[in-house]
Amino acid sequence: MKKKTSHPVYFAGERAGFARLLGHAGLAEAVYEKSHGKYLCRLPQDFAPRGRHPRLVRDHHLRTLLECDAGLFCLDDAGPDDGTAADFMFAKFADLPAVVLCDAATGSGPRRAPRGRLTDFFPRTVTLGLDSLHAYRALQRRRARGRRAALDEVVRLAGQHASATAAVLCDQVATAVVRALDKVIAEEPAMPRHLREEIYNWLALMPGLRGKEKALRKELERLLAAKVKKGLL
Repeated sequence: MKKKTSHPVYFAGERAGFARLLGHAGLAEAVYEKSHGKYLCRLPQDFAPRGRHPRLVRDHHLRTLLECDAGLFCLDDAGPDDGTAADFMFAKFADLPAVVLCDAATGSGPRRAPRGRLTDFFPRTVTLGLDSLHAYRALQRRRARGRRAALDEVVRLAGQHASATAAVLCDQVATAVVRALDKVIAEEPAMPRHLREEIYNWLALMPGLRGKEKALRKELERLLAAKVKKGLL
């Protein structure tokens, strides 16, 4: 039996705030479950870089991004935070397949994917437009119509129906993310074969990672070889 290929996915998004931390963790777990273990998201909030200096933290994030086979980038409609934007651009320099999840969260109704973003029109990239508040409210109304007339007041006040609705929405978004990841990973590389070694040599130097130049080049050569072996480049 052929061994199933597992793909690490870099999960980028705003990390400030209790709600975002929990939401990203829940979505990452749902992606793993809906893909039957095919996609394992790596959450930057879980990283433990050696040292707390901003440069060490940044270097650890960029190295982890390059180790992954794809990226999931969560953006708010107001625009990406600088960390997520930098992660996305670096991923595209390396020709990593990418899924961009754009959330309006306005509750105004169904909408198409946002236009005019920095993340638009890149190869091997799928943008998923989402209005999470509208989707949540629609699910709540649908669930309410399907319930019995007499609800358990204690359970209702405890917020169980709200958390159940949020779980359904999370599963729906995860399913869409898995389909998008399947699509971008199956696409042919945009990076020409005859340039990939030179490009990855440049990526070893371009961000100013700490370390000796020879060691950095060897590190990126190893990452490139791993991606070529998986058929990603």
